[in-house]
Amino acid sequence: MKKDLRPDSAKIKTEASNNYVGFANLPNQLYRKAVKDGFEFTLMVVGESGLGKSTLTNSLFLTDIYGAEYPGPSQRIKKTSKVEQTRIAVKESGVQLNLSIVDTPGFGDEVNNDKCWDPIIEFIESQFELFLNGESRVERPCKIQDTRVHCCLYFIAPTGHGLKPLDIEFMRRLHDKVNIIPLIAKADTLTPDECHEFKREILREIELHKINIYKFPDGVDDEEARANKKIRERIPFAVIGSNHVLQLNDRRVRARQYPWGICEIENEEHCDFKVLRDMLIRTNMQDLVDLTAMVHYENFRADKLSKLMSGNAKSTTSPLHQLDVERREHKNKMKRMEAEMEQVFELKVKEKISRLNDSEIELQRRHEQQKKKLEAEFAEIDLKRREFEKEKADFEYSIREFQDKIQTSDKKKKKNASLF
Repeated sequence: MKKDLRPDSAKIKTEASNNYVGFANLPNQLYRKAVKDGFEFTLMVVGESGLGKSTLTNSLFLTDIYGAEYPGPSQRIKKTSKVEQTRIAVKESGVQLNLSIVDTPGFGDEVNNDKCWDPIIEFIESQFELFLNGESRVERPCKIQDTRVHCCLYFIAPTGHGLKPLDIEFMRRLHDKVNIIPLIAKADTLTPDECHEFKREILREIELHKINIYKFPDGVDDEEARANKKIRERIPFAVIGSNHVLQLNDRRVRARQYPWGICEIENEEHCDFKVLRDMLIRTNMQDLVDLTAMVHYENFRADKLSKLMSGNAKSTTSPLHQLDVERREHKNKMKRMEAEMEQVFELKVKEKISRLNDSEIELQRRHEQQKKKLEAEFAEIDLKRREFEKEKADFEYSIREFQDKIQTSDKKKKKNASLF
């Protein structure tokens, strides 16, 4: 029998490795997969024009989602029936976020704002419907793109006198469809005391009308619970946005410059912007996504399926029939694509033939032009040749005539000499 001569530390390491199964590595596997796939988040911003929605969005993600070319409130066509969506991919420390910003230009700017929230509700429900259709397909993708609205930042005008009827009605209509976070826009127009009283009045009216705004989770530990309690005390968030970076002592800060000083947007003594950003992005973004999926979307899905079961909507078909329908749709789609490709090919061929014909006509024109030019040059050369031959003949004639005169003169001289 062989004796184990290995040191005790090696024996302990081998024994420990034999007892290690590996499921403790599951969080690392999930992390690597999540980083590889990236994350999706859809943020909706709603409020009257001129409350700084675009500026605050740029400040939240430190990027120019709405650049200098984006028209301001006075240049935009104000339509309550229009919902605009902007998609952008932002990357931070190797983690990619596929961000969608949903804007509602012109909301609340009309004389009659009755049902101005309908296009917004239709958009939110259309994204739920799109996700539900993706889940219900027989041949569905491994990962369905999540375009559901995960959070709605509602901008309240800094009047200092509580909520407007439009604010109350909007939040009542949407509080069971999306996570609403109320914000006091342009908080630098209020004094600290006015801002504090305004917050109390807003919370009182929200509670009075039984509006469910987003409630922060308690947290997994005492530290997170204390942080969320501190955040809850600052709701609704009084925010300020700025696209300008100013030099303050030895620091570069995002701020607004005033004749009386500088208002830093990331200074918690000046506004709640930093608290909002930390809550929205650093601590509760995944909770907003989960709450949307498990509460708002499930409510929509349950309501939709209950209507299907009760006969208020079209009854569900068998999977085989649905598969056959999808195959026919795919076949028709392929035929349409083939027809479109043939049309494109024919169009390209016609364009090519047209260009060749144009080139041939151009070459023929140049040939005729060159031919006429050569003929003109030949005619000019022939004319000069004839003129030269005529001048030559005249010159030769004058030479002969001159020679004849000389000979005649010589003969006369000889004759006169013989007489004497």
